[in-house]
Amino acid sequence: MSKNKNMAGFIICFVVTLLLMLAFLELNKNRIIGYVLTLLISGFYFYAYKTRLKQKKLLSKILLYLLWVVSFAAAVAISWPKVKPVPAVDYKNPVKTGVVETQYGAVQGVVTEDGAVEIYAGIPYAKPPVGELRWKAPQDPDKWEGVRRADMYAPMSMQPTHLPIYDSLAQIIGYHDYKISLKDNYIPPVSEDSLYVNVWKPATSEIKLPVVVYVHGGSLQTGQPWYQDYSGEGLAREGVIVVNMGYRLGVFGYYADEELIAESPDGTTGNYGLLDQIKALKWVNDNIEAFGGDPTNITLAGESAGSASVSAICVSPLAKGLFTRAVMESSTVAPVEPTHSFRLLDEALKSGNDLKSRYNCANVSELRNVSAKELVKEADTQHHMTVDGYALGKTPYEYYMAGEFNEKEVIHGYNRHEADAFLIFDNANLKTFEERVRNYFGEYTEEVLKLYPASTDEEAKVYWAEIWGAVFFDYPHYCLNRLEVKNGVPTYQYYFTRDNGRLGAWHSGEEVYLYGNIPDDSKLYDDHDRKLSDAMLHYFVNFAKTGNPNGDGLIEWPVNEASEDVMEFGDNYGMIKEREHELFAILDKLQGF
Repeated sequence: MSKNKNMAGFIICFVVTLLLMLAFLELNKNRIIGYVLTLLISGFYFYAYKTRLKQKKLLSKILLYLLWVVSFAAAVAISWPKVKPVPAVDYKNPVKTGVVETQYGAVQGVVTEDGAVEIYAGIPYAKPPVGELRWKAPQDPDKWEGVRRADMYAPMSMQPTHLPIYDSLAQIIGYHDYKISLKDNYIPPVSEDSLYVNVWKPATSEIKLPVVVYVHGGSLQTGQPWYQDYSGEGLAREGVIVVNMGYRLGVFGYYADEELIAESPDGTTGNYGLLDQIKALKWVNDNIEAFGGDPTNITLAGESAGSASVSAICVSPLAKGLFTRAVMESSTVAPVEPTHSFRLLDEALKSGNDLKSRYNCANVSELRNVSAKELVKEADTQHHMTVDGYALGKTPYEYYMAGEFNEKEVIHGYNRHEADAFLIFDNANLKTFEERVRNYFGEYTEEVLKLYPASTDEEAKVYWAEIWGAVFFDYPHYCLNRLEVKNGVPTYQYYFTRDNGRLGAWHSGEEVYLYGNIPDDSKLYDDHDRKLSDAMLHYFVNFAKTGNPNGDGLIEWPVNEASEDVMEFGDNYGMIKEREHELFAILDKLQGF
């Protein structure tokens, strides 16, 4: 009886350990050979234990178990996922598009499996910014002969990376939509060579189609152009061409130095990522007609740091005439003092000098010789746009106050729980709440505490998340709306509140709705979500076509002339009054708006 119990215990332990090993291989995206080796190793262990060592001493059993684990580690190393580009479509033998002639050469993309959308991925819009071109304005790409395959996305821009298992766990814990698959058992590449655009277009011969150019988010430190939530497929199915781009991030995109000012013909530094975005926008103006797009009808859109970038491009003199209207999601740099992603030149130069000192570099030439793998560690210290006197001659607030801007119409807004993702490990409790408020609001602390009278840890947590979200996301949109109204720009503001089985109304949760990309087979969204997404997508389509989001079958969305009328997209769908005006009034006093 005891022997049977021991064997049953061994089998349970064996099965649990084997399942954990297989789960690790899946989450870490290891290649199939890893599964084969793990099963063979595990079979040998099971056989050895059962036939040779079941009568042996405990030490022998422990040593055999350790041998099994060590052998598994070797299998993991042998089958480590290879680095390879992300395909534009994921079905076998994809159908090719026709050939499109751009100003630099011909490209041929692929068609989605249902035949509705053509995708042209990885088209260069600038030379690789490597070697001597690191920290220089983007240069025209070299022309190529023949037809360039455009069926794979280019590497994501240089950024800090994690083990694949980390990203898988984030997908499980944060997004709740992890899918087991052997199609994705590889690692997407990162590189300084990342200045490429991707084009989604309807699979038709129509011309003069409206165009949306999208800038991805990621705190100007991370991100990639191919993420499904903001893929161009949803808009392309509704007759809109979508283009997005890779652009330099972190230290590669926003490092500033006096030497770089001296060597630049435009006297600029600190905005290489922003210059990349504007370069991509110029590429769209010069080439989109070949794809059926209308270069006189371009909407510039972005989310988070991408929206902050759009906000800056809206006032940059370099972007004059390159687009018609703008969509800004969950960030702007419109306050008197932008709350993130932005800095003045003196601060940028000081930060750049500090970086050189950390790497014991006497000059920029020496810093250019530091490997990208080393420099990428500085992403968190160099990720702010700069008032450089060229791309940005002054702050966006100053531009708007002077009546200088580029957009003709605007959609913008934010989500109910913008701050939650950023405060998971750093929220307030009752003990720290007042101190945090006082550190930020100073002489206006009592006014804020009156609005948010926390008396429990839970209240302190909720209130601090609301305040933090308002400071960094909501209030900048309030500033933008007033500046647009002052300048006579029709502006339509939204407030996204829809909870669901995935991101809900957290930061970026609106994107899969707005871009029409809720997966057909996803059980994390219900019929209301799909109807809401359909409405949001069609507001976007109408806006991209005409500058007015309204159309047949949609609730009327009036312009936000009083900076208090917003369209709620959530369980309720319709116009409501902005909810944070009292806190915004305090922030106005703090900023001198």
